[in-house]
Amino acid sequence: MSNGQQQPQPTFQIEKVYVKDVSLEIPHAPKVFLEQVQPQLEVQINTGADNFAEGYYEVTVTATVTARVGERTLFLVEARQAGIFQIRSVAAEEMGPLLGIACPTVIYPYLRETIQDMISRGGFPPVILAPLSFEALYQQQNATTQQPRVEVARN
Repeated sequence: MSNGQQQPQPTFQIEKVYVKDVSLEIPHAPKVFLEQVQPQLEVQINTGADNFAEGYYEVTVTATVTARVGERTLFLVEARQAGIFQIRSVAAEEMGPLLGIACPTVIYPYLRETIQDMISRGGFPPVILAPLSFEALYQQQNATTQQPRVEVARN
């Protein structure tokens, strides 16, 4: 730069990690606790990001765990773990991977603990969520969100 100013250094800082929302439903309690059954587990993971103030982003990772026996739901747990990140002077092309991979990777261990705790407090054996590659999830989401845009552009 000719005016002698240097480019500001990129900043990535974790400000806070917290539980934003949590829900546990046991529709057939207390009868369900008398049964000795091995439920089928379904796990869904979603991420989101919001720029809520200059240089500050809230990133959320949501897990929904549903345990079923046949058509009957034993329990349904949903937890949304969030983090506030200060991100400044980062190139625009690096923001997507930062918000979609790096931030969720920081938050996910907390979410795993929250889910495990909620299920145990509900009276069920703990469910430990498997490790997850947010890089693969991010690439998969980008592939699916970009696909419809290409189709719309052709019409």
